[in-house]
Amino acid sequence: MCNEADLAFGRRFLDRSAVQGREVLEVGSFFGEGLSLRPHVESLRPRSYLGVDIRPGPGVDRLCRVEDLETELGRDRFDVVIATELVEHVRAWRAAVSNLKSVVRPGGLLIVTTRSAGYPYHGAPADYWRFEPGDMARIFAEMEILAIEPDPSMPGVFVAARRRSAAQPTDLAEIALHAVPTERRQLNLSTTEIVFHRLRSPRRAAAWLLPGPAKAAIRRFLAARR
Repeated sequence: MCNEADLAFGRRFLDRSAVQGREVLEVGSFFGEGLSLRPHVESLRPRSYLGVDIRPGPGVDRLCRVEDLETELGRDRFDVVIATELVEHVRAWRAAVSNLKSVVRPGGLLIVTTRSAGYPYHGAPADYWRFEPGDMARIFAEMEILAIEPDPSMPGVFVAARRRSAAQPTDLAEIALHAVPTERRQLNLSTTEIVFHRLRSPRRAAAWLLPGPAKAAIRRFLAARR
């Protein structure tokens, strides 16, 4: 899903010259009642548009984890790859970023939007990382960076980059990000850190541990206490 600023950023780079006759992939394409770049992109007549996500629903043509893109869809496969509000939800963010890069053809366009420090927890179903503009400059260093911009409406960052033909992939191993569960920069998150973070909040604990009817009962109870 997108917010209005995501849409405005995406539309700047996803014009007719970038889209018409091209093969487009959207990763994390489920949008439910939210906003999506898909109607705009499809109006520009791409050759194909494939939306993938880990759950079925509106905007989803195929189920696929971002960490499995290259394995399932192939390397150098798409002219345009879009991933809005996705990478903060992936614990293995390095695998996610590497797969997003690898499925873009040389010369192809990659659009990524995500959240920065200060944005509240939003589990969908989990929320692990926050990215800053400086992080993105390092993460996408081997690509031709067209823009790295902060979200003007809330803590977040937007990236537009083009894959170079013969660039060596950036080594992501030593890049530390702001971790949501610990509220500090670190290289990786342990299972213990994630579990402790979820259990600190009754709402998060209910969403993670309890079956559906119990979750609904707790939501009603908490709503009644407001």
